[in-house]
Amino acid sequence: MSQTVEKIHNCHPLFEQDAYQTLFSGKRGMEEAHSPERVQEVFQWTTTPEYEALNFKREALTIDPAKACQPLGAVLCSLGFANTLPYVHGSQGCVAYFRTYFNRHFKEPVACVSDSMTEDAAVFGGNNNLNTGLQNASALYKPEIIAVSTTCMAEVIGDDLQAFIANAKKDGFLDAAIPVPYAHTPSFIGSHITGWDNMFEGFARAFTADYQGQPGKLPRLNLVTGFETYLGNFRVLKRMMEQMDVPCSLLSDPSEVLDTPADGHYHMYSGGTTQQEMREAPDAIDTLLLQPWQLVKTKKVVQEMWNQPATEVTTPIGLAGTDALLMTISQLTGKPIADALTLERGRLVDMMLDSHTWLHGKKFGLFGDPDFVMGLTRFLLELGCEPTVILCHNGSKRWQKAMKKMLDDSPYGQQSEVFINCDLWHFRSLMFTRQPDFMIGNSYGKFIQRDTLAKGEQFEVPLIRLGFPLFDRHHLHRQTTWGYEGAMSILTTLVNAVLEKVDKETIKLGKTDYSFDLIR
Repeated sequence: MSQTVEKIHNCHPLFEQDAYQTLFSGKRGMEEAHSPERVQEVFQWTTTPEYEALNFKREALTIDPAKACQPLGAVLCSLGFANTLPYVHGSQGCVAYFRTYFNRHFKEPVACVSDSMTEDAAVFGGNNNLNTGLQNASALYKPEIIAVSTTCMAEVIGDDLQAFIANAKKDGFLDAAIPVPYAHTPSFIGSHITGWDNMFEGFARAFTADYQGQPGKLPRLNLVTGFETYLGNFRVLKRMMEQMDVPCSLLSDPSEVLDTPADGHYHMYSGGTTQQEMREAPDAIDTLLLQPWQLVKTKKVVQEMWNQPATEVTTPIGLAGTDALLMTISQLTGKPIADALTLERGRLVDMMLDSHTWLHGKKFGLFGDPDFVMGLTRFLLELGCEPTVILCHNGSKRWQKAMKKMLDDSPYGQQSEVFINCDLWHFRSLMFTRQPDFMIGNSYGKFIQRDTLAKGEQFEVPLIRLGFPLFDRHHLHRQTTWGYEGAMSILTTLVNAVLEKVDKETIKLGKTDYSFDLIR
C-alpha cells in the first residue's frame, strides 16, 4: 500500500488497489453495513416526493449547509487591507479550516494566525493566549495591522476583545501604534457574509471612529463589495471607474494578495486598501454598497459615523444590474458613462440575442449567497431562462419577499420557488422532484449531480459551477461575473453548457448530421 517516488498514485487509483479494497471490505464487515441492495432501495426512496416532504420537516439537523462560518468571512475582509495579518482568537483547528478553505479555492497560500486556545483557555479565558499570540505575530511577521476575529470557543466563554487588546498594548505585549481592528464572529450564528460585515465594521471603527468626516471633501467614491471571491470583479470595478474618470477606493481589496505571481519570492502582503484610504473614506462623496443584503452593519457605520447615504446598489450581475451601477455612479459624480462602456454594453446585448434561442425556457435550480443569487436570478430572467428552484441558506425573510416580487414581475419567474434557511440536502430533494435542466452553484453541487445521474441518465441535472467555493476546478476564481464583461462570461458559460448537453443527448440518439452539429 506504500507509494514510491517512481510511481505516485492519486487517491482514486491508489484506493482501488487490492490491499485497500481488502481493508475497506473488512471495515464494512466490522461496521455491519447494509447490503448494496438495501442501500439502493433507500437511495431510490430518498428521490421521491414522499421523502421530500419528510426532508423539509427537519428542525434540529443541518445536512451540508450552503454557507460557511463567520470567521471565514472576517479573514477574507482582513486580507483585503494592505500589510494586514488576519488573527483568529480561538483554536488552531479552526484557523486550519479557514486557510485550507481559501487555499483550495484560490490555489494560493493564505496568511492567517491563531493563538491556539485549548482546554485551559476554555476554562480560564484566552487573555494569556491573546497576549502571547499578538506578541509573536508582530515579531515574526511584521504586519502593519493585525485584524482579530473570534471562533466559537472564545465566544462561548465570553472573551472581551476590546479589553484584552487594550491590556495587551498597555502591558507591552504589542506596540501601541499598531492598529488592531477586531470583530466578534461566533460561528454558531450568521455565516461567512455576516463575518465579513462584522470585520469591516471593526476596520471602520479602528480607523475612523475619532475622525469627523466631511462627505464630498474628496471627489471620490468608496466601493464596498462585501464577501466576494471572484478576483476579476475587483479588477473590472477599477477598470470601469477609470473609464469614467471617477476616482475610487475599494474598501477591502484582496485581488492581489490572493493572486500573487510566481517570481521566486513569497508575497505575504500584497496590494490591498491602505490605512490612508480607510482614514479618508468619510471624506468621499458616498460609499456604494454593492452587495447590500449582506452589508447590514457596514451600512449603519457609513450612515452614522461617516454621515454618508450609504447608497445601496443592485449587485452588478447582468445587464440591468450593471446599468444601475453605472447610472448611480454617473448621478453621484456628474461624470458621463464612458463610450467604451456603452460599446461593451452593446456587445453584451448582441451576445444575448445570439444565444436566446438556446437559453429561452431553460429551467435552472440555483443556490448561494443572497446578493449573488438575486443578481444571477435577475440575469437569468433577462436571458429568458426560468429559475424554477432558488435556495439561499443565509437569506432573510425580507430577502425572500424581494426575490418573490422580482420573480412575479417577470413572465419567466411565474413557476419559481424560493427557499431560505434550507441546506443542500433539501436542494437535493428538489432536484429530483422538480427536475430543472441545470443547477448552478458551488463545487458541492457535484455530489447532487452524481446522485441524480445514479437514478438514471434521464434524471441527471448537470452542475454549472458559479459561486464559492470552487474547489474541483482551477482558475475560475480569477474570472469576472460583474459588469458587462462578467455578464458576457456567465452567458458564455450558460449557453455552452446547454449546447454540450444537446451534444450528449443527440449522440445517445445516434441521429445527428453535419448541419445540426456544426451550425448552431
